[in-house]
Amino acid sequence: MKSHRRLLSLLAALLVIGGGVLFLWRTGFFDVRSLNGMQRYIDRFSPYSQLVYFLVQLASVILAPIPSNLTAAAGALLFGMWEAFFLTVAAVLLGSMIAFWLARALGQRFASQFVSQKVSDRYLDVIRRKRDIFLILVFLFPFFPDDLICILAGLTDIGCLRFFVIVLLTRPWGLLVACAVGGSVISIPLWGMVLIGICGLTLFLLGLRYGDQIEEKLLSHFRK
Repeated sequence: MKSHRRLLSLLAALLVIGGGVLFLWRTGFFDVRSLNGMQRYIDRFSPYSQLVYFLVQLASVILAPIPSNLTAAAGALLFGMWEAFFLTVAAVLLGSMIAFWLARALGQRFASQFVSQKVSDRYLDVIRRKRDIFLILVFLFPFFPDDLICILAGLTDIGCLRFFVIVLLTRPWGLLVACAVGGSVISIPLWGMVLIGICGLTLFLLGLRYGDQIEEKLLSHFRK
C-alpha cells in the first residue's frame, strides 16, 4: 500500500511539474532575460499576478532557469518589499523541499535531468562529507547554485526535517536583500556588490577549510 501511495504521489508531482513547464513555456517565461522582462511577464497576469508570481518562484527553484533573487527583486517592484518577500519565501521553501524529495524518491536518474555532471561532480561529494556546514554556507551566500544543491542534497543521507530546518534558517536572508533592493528600500552600488561577493567567497572557502573544527568547537561549547 505504501509503495502504491508513493508511486501515485510521485506521478502527481511529475504531472504538476510537467504542467508547470508547459504553462511557463507557452506564456514565454523561458524567454525572460532581464529584471524588467520578469516584471512585465508577471504584471501581464493581473489580477492574478500574485498567484503567477508564487508559481514562477516555485518553478524557479525546481527547474532553476532563472535565479530566485532575480524574480524576488521583480516581485518587489510590483507588490512591494514585504508582500514579495513572504510570497517568495513560501515558494522557495516549498520548492526546495519538493526538489529534495523528488531527488530522494527518484534518485540519480531524476537528478541528472536537472543537474549537469560537472555540477554534480563538483558539489555532491562535498555535500556528503561536509553536510550541514556546507549547506548553510551555500544557502547563505547568493553566489552558488543553491536550487541545484537542493536536488543534490536529496541524494545524500541527510534527513528531510534536518534539511528543512537548514533551508528555513538560511535561504530567506538573501531573498530579503533582493526584495529590499527591488523595492528600493536599500540601494547597493556596484562596488558594494563586488565587496559583498569577495567577503562571501572568502567566508565560504574558510568554512569549507575549517568547518569541521568550527563545528566541533561550537559543539564542545554547548556541551559544557
